[in-house]
Amino acid sequence: MKIRKKTLQCLFILLGVVIAVLWLLPVYILVISSIKEPASIFLFHLFPPAEEIRLQNFVDVFQKVKFLRYILNSFVIATTVTLVALLFHMMAGFAFSTLRFPLKKTIFTWMISTMMISFSVIMIPLFIIVKSLGLIDTLWAVILPMIPHAYGIFLYRQFFKGVPRDLYEAGIIDGASHFKILFRVYTPLSVPITLTMAVSFFLTNWNNYLWPMVVTQKQDLWVVQVAISSFKDAYSAQWNLILAASVIAAIPTIVLFVIFQRYFVEGIKLSGVKG
Repeated sequence: MKIRKKTLQCLFILLGVVIAVLWLLPVYILVISSIKEPASIFLFHLFPPAEEIRLQNFVDVFQKVKFLRYILNSFVIATTVTLVALLFHMMAGFAFSTLRFPLKKTIFTWMISTMMISFSVIMIPLFIIVKSLGLIDTLWAVILPMIPHAYGIFLYRQFFKGVPRDLYEAGIIDGASHFKILFRVYTPLSVPITLTMAVSFFLTNWNNYLWPMVVTQKQDLWVVQVAISSFKDAYSAQWNLILAASVIAAIPTIVLFVIFQRYFVEGIKLSGVKG
């Protein structure tokens, strides 16, 4: 029995190692290819010789385009969307989980149903709305449509449903307002789910490509992903610069996940479906 158990453990460990290698191999190839000479990028050398290595690729990324400006644009958009979305989603989740008002279940069901609608379906109507507001070619055109999302409200609502209602009722008895109960009682308890949402929203908006490309024509308003696509034209692609820029763009996402991975996993567990 013990031999069988140890054998299964070894098989699971081996399977985990194989999966880890398969997941890390494309990342490794991306990093290695980003420091290669353009002519040797498509030569499958896992350990390229010294003559193929060219760190100048990273310098060229910042010299050929205003890549630092585009990083700043992406950071401003992702940070603004994350902070504002967390505030509004938290308040909405609190209302749907704790307060009593007419048609609450109907409104919540209608709102959750919007998660089934693909962004490509609403992109043209959304563009018309943004254009009518005179926001085309501004960062607000990228920021404002990305703030409302049923996913965040749903997760907050599920988390707050698990908070004992006695805390809410005690606050009401003490004369506290709903805002005070939310920010003084519920918010400190929701740190894991808040960090989960923050990481998710930031990464989603940092990697956003299609919508920023549609609503921003001015080059100074480009985001990182649009800037990366500028290294490719109709007939050729500067793969060394595309790969180097991709590595630079991936650094913030990796750092964020490494720092907050414990909270990310914990937040997903705590947001499990409750009645």
